[in-house]
Amino acid sequence: MVEITVGISGASGVRYGIRLLEILAEKGIKTHLILTDVANQIIELETDYTPSAVLKLATWNYSPKDFSAPIASGSYRTAGMVIAPCSMKTLGAVANGISDNLLTRAAEVCLKEERKLILMTRETPLSLTHLENMLQAKKAGASILPACPCFYSKPKTLEDLIDIMVGRALDMLGIENCIYQRWGEGK
Repeated sequence: MVEITVGISGASGVRYGIRLLEILAEKGIKTHLILTDVANQIIELETDYTPSAVLKLATWNYSPKDFSAPIASGSYRTAGMVIAPCSMKTLGAVANGISDNLLTRAAEVCLKEERKLILMTRETPLSLTHLENMLQAKKAGASILPACPCFYSKPKTLEDLIDIMVGRALDMLGIENCIYQRWGEGK
């Protein structure tokens, strides 16, 4: 059985992580969820969800302080991790090997075990520090997937835009999906 770790950090765009959890649940894929304290606040600001409702979307969920969670160890196997959205604080910690909470520890585990780690970064404009941290994370083995949806599919709703990015993350994990129109489809 495939298991995926999902992190939702404190950046605007929490709906990306929520939609990812919904799709993975629909596909019967087990998920491990870490919500940061700031993510809990942003969920209430940006969505009609409550943090407790988001936690229920995952198979398992953990406090960012819970270093006893199975995903804190490389011996516990998962297919990878997506942090959606990935704040610049979280990016900086991952890029520099700072695992001071479960979110960054789980990311570090993915890197050291050479598992897929996808960082759906959410910030604009980008500072030089942001760009350098993206480069450092990429060199360490992470995939950088900025939350920049395409428009060639002529999205009609906010949900369409979210699905484009979530579909791309699923593609990168090797999980079949048809939640967005790929280039060349539908012509």
